[in-house]
Order: sequence, then C-alpha cells, then structure tokens
Amino acid sequence: METLQVWNNFNDELYFFILKKVKSKDATNDIFQNTFLKIHKNLPNLDREEKVKAWIYQIARNEIANYFNEKSVYSNTLDVNKEVSSHKYQHICCFDRFINELPDIYKQVIEMIYIKGLKQKDAAIELGITLENVKVRIKRAKDILKKQFNECCKYEFDKNGKLVGDSNCSLCKNIT
Repeated sequence: METLQVWNNFNDELYFFILKKVKSKDATNDIFQNTFLKIHKNLPNLDREEKVKAWIYQIARNEIANYFNEKSVYSNTLDVNKEVSSHKYQHICCFDRFINELPDIYKQVIEMIYIKGLKQKDAAIELGITLENVKVRIKRAKDILKKQFNECCKYEFDKNGKLVGDSNCSLCKNIT
C-alpha cells in the first residue's frame, strides 16, 4: 500500500475525526499534516494492510495527545466549548441534527465517546452505569443514526465499507 492510497481512502474521514477531537481548524491542520508525515514515513513498516485503518487512527490519536500535552504546558485551562468552524463538513448531511435528535441517554454516550474522546470505561464511571450498558447505548445510538441517514439521505455502505449517498437530499434543503 502506498501513501497516496491511504490519502485517497481516509483523508476526509481522518480530518473530520481530528477536527471533532481538537475543535480548532488550525490545530487540526497541523495534527493532520503530522499524522500523514508519520504515515508516509512508517508505511513500509506496516505488516498487515488490513490493519491500516486502525493503524492510521492510532497515529492520529497519538498526535492529538501530543497536541494536548504541548498545549497544557502553555495553558492552565483548556476551552473545550470553543465553537467549531465546520463549513468544510457541511456536505455531511444532517450529521449534527441527527446527533442532537437522539434520545438523551444515547446522545450523552455518543458525545462522550466520539466527540469528547472518552474511553467507554470512563464514560460508564462518569454516567454511573455499567460498561455493558454503555456498549448497548452506543449500539442503539448507531442503529438510530444509520436508520436516519438511510431514510433521509439514502446513505448506504459501498462494497469497500465507505458511506455513500446523496449529501444534498431534499429534506435537508427544506430544513436549513
């Protein structure tokens, strides 16, 4: 596998992942660039191509951790409530609306795990529920989100597991 292949398959998804974690476009650009530099440098060392997605996300998570570690040296407080400029991802139809429309017990878990980046175990402790309950809530939330994307935008998975569909569906145009 070559760096260009990794880029073509994962660049948008990875950028959005980083942006959701750091909530800063400038920081995201830096982390994204560092991540791809490390991918390019270490790609020949990857033993199993089927593990490439997990591998690149681990590199991104490490770069995000490095960013927050460096930032904490210079700042006593971290503003996690910063407004995210997400105009680059407006083509991801209804994403924020669907998250916001989830029942609270599912919305909490999705935000804690996928937006704030907590581990499932830590989310369980913070919510005062079992780890198994967290996993069930994540699964149910994902099922609801999949159904909403499919009904609204006719999104589906292609043969490579990528989400495809009409990002400019008529329902979303009427809402916005």
